[in-house]
Amino acid sequence: MDLSLTDRVYVLTGASRGLGFATAECLVAEGARVVLAARDADRLDDAVARLGGPDRAVGVTADLAAPDTARRLVETAAHRYGRLDGALISVGGPAPAVAAAAGDDQWRHAFDTVFLGTVRAVRTIGAELPAGGAIALVLSTSVRMPLAGLGISNGLRPGLAAVAKELSDGYARRGVRLVSLLPGRIMTDRNVELFASADDPQQARERAEAAIPLGRLGTPAEFGRVAAFVLSPAASYLTGITLPVDGGALPYP
Repeated sequence: MDLSLTDRVYVLTGASRGLGFATAECLVAEGARVVLAARDADRLDDAVARLGGPDRAVGVTADLAAPDTARRLVETAAHRYGRLDGALISVGGPAPAVAAAAGDDQWRHAFDTVFLGTVRAVRTIGAELPAGGAIALVLSTSVRMPLAGLGISNGLRPGLAAVAKELSDGYARRGVRLVSLLPGRIMTDRNVELFASADDPQQARERAEAAIPLGRLGTPAEFGRVAAFVLSPAASYLTGITLPVDGGALPYP
């Protein structure tokens, strides 16, 4: 199937590694150009090089929590590639914590980065997209089912999904789509860290795999292919939904 991505331009945040980078790889392989944002300049430079250099990718060292980040990304896309067709907005999850034990400072910091930073980016980028544009949010299966030990994420991600649905209804009138993606247990650096923090990392991984109907953890590339499809014109009738990418782990559709 032709995803019709040739020469389209996408902004991806949190994209120097993990799910964001995997999505960038898929977009570029299909002919798109990408503007990557991440906080670590060295990792960002490496990611741009792996994607083919400035003809295919450009990096912007930025933090999604900063008020000017989204505008900088929009302007970079316009300056370097002359257009903007969509975005994958991803931000690293809050530090593991039981909700009752997380302090006010932890909640405020997570709200500024995970919640407000995401909403601001959607607002800013969504206002610039033409008909046929698309935004995908990288959230979590915690939108539908709380995850043990991730109390702050459990609190913020469902709210983001609700805001995304409201925004998607308004954007749809302009022909712009907005979809929330719910990755499950995929072997990103974050999941490696979560397993490593367990008393018995191997046993923790085996328990996680046993809870997934497909019987294994996902790979970033598997997520990236789904995200690239959702952002592409091939998914032109998808909007306002939450789409699990979890191997069937959620107990209800």
